[in-house]
Amino acid sequence: MGQYECVAQLFALRRIRPNWNFFKHQRDLFVKNFVRQRMNPFSVIDPTLSCQACRGLCALTVMTKAPQAGQVKTRLVPPLTPDEAAELNKCFLRDTAAAISSVITNNEACGIAAYTPLGVEAAYADILPADFNLLPQRGVSFGERLYFAAEDLLRCGFDSVCLIDSDSPTLPATKFLEAIRILKIQGDRIVLGPCDDGGYYLIGLKKPHRELFEQIDWSTERVFEQTRARAREIGLEVELLAHGYDVDDAASLHRLCKELLSQSTSDSVAPSTRKFLTDIVAQRKL
Repeated sequence: MGQYECVAQLFALRRIRPNWNFFKHQRDLFVKNFVRQRMNPFSVIDPTLSCQACRGLCALTVMTKAPQAGQVKTRLVPPLTPDEAAELNKCFLRDTAAAISSVITNNEACGIAAYTPLGVEAAYADILPADFNLLPQRGVSFGERLYFAAEDLLRCGFDSVCLIDSDSPTLPATKFLEAIRILKIQGDRIVLGPCDDGGYYLIGLKKPHRELFEQIDWSTERVFEQTRARAREIGLEVELLAHGYDVDDAASLHRLCKELLSQSTSDSVAPSTRKFLTDIVAQRKL
């Protein structure tokens, strides 16, 4: 049994529980088991409990809001409809999670989705790989949600945490591997993956430094520089990954289409997003 399987077994689990008294007969057992699996096939981490099996692992954590129409990717409406924007968000999550999943097979990391709101766990059943865990988000502001996700996972016993956005479906797994490698180096430091718009697509850390998430003008072009400044103020070394970009407006959506629908781009890059965009472009011009 690998380290990940140990984590899955040893974490305290909380699951959505329907009224199983409905299934009264032996012939209903198949239906009962099917419903149980479909309602929430993932382990939900209880951060109040630590786990020895987490030692030595990096928590590769994608930050996500339940992909519901009208609640996600609203800046892409138009050119997309609310339903299309929600479906695109699902594709982003599938591709990002798939890249993370390809890394955790090396037993150096765990795949985790830090999600909100509570009660939507089943929404991820057909989006995330089976080897993912879920972590409920805490906090009100975006900075608080990032900080508490890092704090909760480090408290569980992970050696390090990488918080990853869900807006960058073309990120290659090599960037996650590079972040893990840097965080394994002795001594405290952070890793940042800068975005072209002035934000970052990844922040990796080994200790829960709250200062990194305070006095930050979130959703502006100042996020990356302000975060690097906070790190310097508390004496933290900052290692940088290669630049990336996130997709949160019409201009960046056009950039994504140009990249993924180009014949020079490998079919292995963001396949779910590529298929969605191909279908949309076939219906109308973005």
